[in-house]
Parts: sequence; C-alpha cells; structure tokens
Amino acid sequence: MNVPQKLFRDILDMSVELQASDIHLTSGTVPHMRIQSEIKAVSNEPLSPSTVEHIAMSMMTDNQRKVFETTHTIDFAFFAENGTRFRVNVYRQRGTVALCIRRLDGEFKSFDDLTLPPQMNRLADYLHGLVLVTGPTGSGKSTTLATIINQINETRASHIITIEDPVEYIHPNKKSLVHQRELHCDVLTFADAVRAALREDPDVLLVGEMRDQETMRAAITAAETGHLVLSTLHTGDVVGSISRMISVFPAEEQDAVSNQLSRVLRAVVSQRLVHKANGSGRAPAVEVMFVTPAIQNLIRMGDLTQIYSMMQTGNADGMLLLEQSLASLLAFGVIGREEATQLVRDQNIFETRLRRIQETRGIASQPA
Repeated sequence: MNVPQKLFRDILDMSVELQASDIHLTSGTVPHMRIQSEIKAVSNEPLSPSTVEHIAMSMMTDNQRKVFETTHTIDFAFFAENGTRFRVNVYRQRGTVALCIRRLDGEFKSFDDLTLPPQMNRLADYLHGLVLVTGPTGSGKSTTLATIINQINETRASHIITIEDPVEYIHPNKKSLVHQRELHCDVLTFADAVRAALREDPDVLLVGEMRDQETMRAAITAAETGHLVLSTLHTGDVVGSISRMISVFPAEEQDAVSNQLSRVLRAVVSQRLVHKANGSGRAPAVEVMFVTPAIQNLIRMGDLTQIYSMMQTGNADGMLLLEQSLASLLAFGVIGREEATQLVRDQNIFETRLRRIQETRGIASQPA
C-alpha cells in the first residue's frame, strides 16, 4: 500500500472512531472533520496537492474521472475496507483538488427513531402522486427518503426504482423488488433515467434531486401516469418549494404546470437540523403540508400565499408549520430559545404554540 492510500485509510478509520459526520481534505491544509456539528482540525500535517489528488483519483472509475475532468466536480459512493460506506464529493478550489466525504449510516431508522412527527408515516402510504422532501444541504432529506422507501419495501409488494447521485442507502429486496441506479455510473441524467424507468414497470420512483426543468417535467409526468414519485428540492420551506417548481418553467407554461402540480402533488415536507441544547448533535425541525382539496385549488389558481393560512388551521389534517415544530422542540427542552428564534418567521404563531404546550404540561411560560 502506497503512502497516500495508507494515509487515507487512517483518516477514514479516525473518522469512524471520532464519530465524525464529514471529512474535508484540502490541498495545503490539514485534514478537518465535522464532529458534533463543529469543524475541527484532526492533524498537524498539511496534505500536499499530489496526495489529495491521488486519494481522489484512486476512488474513481474511468468514467467518473472523465466526468470530473469535464465538470470539475462529481459525487459518488465509496466503500472503505472495513465496510463503512461514504458519500464523496470531489471538486476544485484554487486550482487544486479537494474532497468532502460523508460517512453514511447503512442502518434504516423509523420516523420515531429520527424524532420526526408521526404523521410522516403517511408518506409511505401513497400509491401514486408526487411527494417532495425539501431543505438545505445536510438537512437529512436523503435519510427521510430512505425511511419512506424502506417502509414501502417492508409493507407492500412493489417495484421500486431509485435514481440517485450517489446511491446512499442500499435497499435489499424485502416485500418489494428494488433497483438502484447511480448517476454517472448507471445513468447519464436524472431526466433520462426517469423517462427510461417508465418502461421498466415501476410502482415507486425515487428521484434523488430535481435539479432542472427536464427532470421536473419527467417527474410530474411519471406522477400523472399512476406512479408514486419521491424527490427532493434545495428549498427552505413548503411554499417556496411549490413556487420553485412552477417558476423553473417558461412563463407561458406556468399555468399548465400549476394545474398539473395541483393534481399530482400529495405532500411537501421541509426540514432542517437545529443544534440541540445539550450539545449532543442536531434535531430535525420540520414543516409538513398534505395537499387537501382547498390547497389543491390554491395551487391551481396560483394563490400560493394563502397556503400557510390553510396549514395554520390544518392540524387535524396533519399539517405542521416550522414555527410549531420549533415551539415543540423548545418546550420539551430539545433546543434552546436562541436556536429556535433564529428560524422563526412568524413570532406570533411560535409563541402561541409554545404557550399552549407549556400550559398543557403545566409549565410557566418563558418570557419572549
């Protein structure tokens, strides 16, 4: 084993030992890791440009190297010798190669295990339509989708096709038959893969990310033709996700897309991770919207601003606003007030929910 490979193996072993979620390798800089949500240096020895490039290229296939040479960035999955699986992003910065490596948890968890609201179990019950899980990078979208897929896999006999960049969770066949396809390895683009999948007798399609108009168009078409489509968007809230999907299309198509989306959209979950008060990691704060006939009509008419009002009064339908989720986390001591208020958009909704929870639990209200 040559020096860069041994060094890389030692870094991977260290990340598992330190329970780091991410590894950052940069030319001319010491290795860094994200441990308990904080970036920390884990060595005193800077990495040379040749060492970082050797580590990156040693993990890639010939095709992946060609993609990297063309695009200067690529994502793929990697198995370490000890069996731990990692997601790797290779990119260029200041003319040199850099890597961000995330350790993947191969164990499937329930929504209860993830401390996500119980109504999210309903997401696996849909037989057709479009379900979106949104949020910023690193907010747990992939884990939520993997939980939904695993729940379907365990409860019904379906054909599940996933299209991912890269494949993060390996789904063995249980009650369902599962095929997993990886970008740059098995397929060229998300849009092409979705269109091809429609000829492969699927019941459920997981589209790792809807990055462009063609992928969104293909996903909506798949949902219209009787398939359950699960996907993600890098948007910060429920209404922003719907608006983003519509605005990607040319102005002359947006009314038709709004009409299509109103018919196929079943639910949107927006989530982000918030630092816990005890410093032990992060907890998910979520916003959940299920498409009722009233919300369906608002989407069709393009009156998206009224959706939050519907959600505020829609707790019986499983609706949950981000402010309500943050208030629950604060009331039960999971997060601190400062963490909560940084994300609050409507202080009145937040404080009202917080007071109700505290009164129910017999706790005196905290000062605003």
